[in-house]
Amino acid sequence: MLLGAQLRRLREGAGVTREAAGWEIRSSESKISRMELGRVGFKERDVADLLTLYGVTAADERESLLRLARDANSPGWWHRYGDVLPSWFQSYLGLEAAAALIRTYEVQFVPGLLQTADYARAVVLLGHRGAPAEEIDRRVGLRMKRQELLRRDDPPQLWAVLDEAALRRPMGGPEVMRGQLDALIEATRAPNVQLQIVPFEAGGHAAASGAFSILRFGDRDLPDIVYIEQLTSAIYLDKRDDLDYYALAMERLCVEAAPPERTPELLTRIRDELYPA
Repeated sequence: MLLGAQLRRLREGAGVTREAAGWEIRSSESKISRMELGRVGFKERDVADLLTLYGVTAADERESLLRLARDANSPGWWHRYGDVLPSWFQSYLGLEAAAALIRTYEVQFVPGLLQTADYARAVVLLGHRGAPAEEIDRRVGLRMKRQELLRRDDPPQLWAVLDEAALRRPMGGPEVMRGQLDALIEATRAPNVQLQIVPFEAGGHAAASGAFSILRFGDRDLPDIVYIEQLTSAIYLDKRDDLDYYALAMERLCVEAAPPERTPELLTRIRDELYPA
């Protein structure tokens, strides 16, 4: 996506049409459009030819963009889990790894980036009860591996809003739930994590239709992405009208939710009420 945005900016700056750019790389206007949206792989030779067409001659600038092309074609760590990872979710993992800000709303489960291994196992078993133990372990391992991005040197900001129902729905038994609530209390202390709870007394709210995430990237040329997961697929939205609608829903959720400074208190109350030591 980043390379595509850079190529689009260079093409428009040079006054080159998509049709002319497609002809230059022995392809089509639609191929250029898909490249600029980050929805197709890049051949390094094609990128080099486009840079020449766009008048990019400085060696350092060309090398920087060609390096992006090489990086874009490199498989992510999640490809090692291809046997348990649906193709539509691989796209999300790439976006999640590149995001500077992840805002998510969950009504049924604790967000995957904040789940303990025991809680994750209970969630995985809901949809894969007949799977071999090794497969369950790999699915849980994948979820734990995802969480490493919150601990890397340049972690994204995670702003999660949870419906109280997600915290009261028992998953895996009392010990698992108590451990998960303890982990959420600990997560609120991380400088890059903000957690809010929509209490039952808030009544109906702006996101009653279900869970969703909004991902924002560090480069201003990249649009936000709204991600909505379904049972067997996912929806990715990047049109301005859709983004505005979901951004407004998220803002309203944050207003309707209890303020972040109350989150540890609410988590402790739910933990001690439902899962006393």
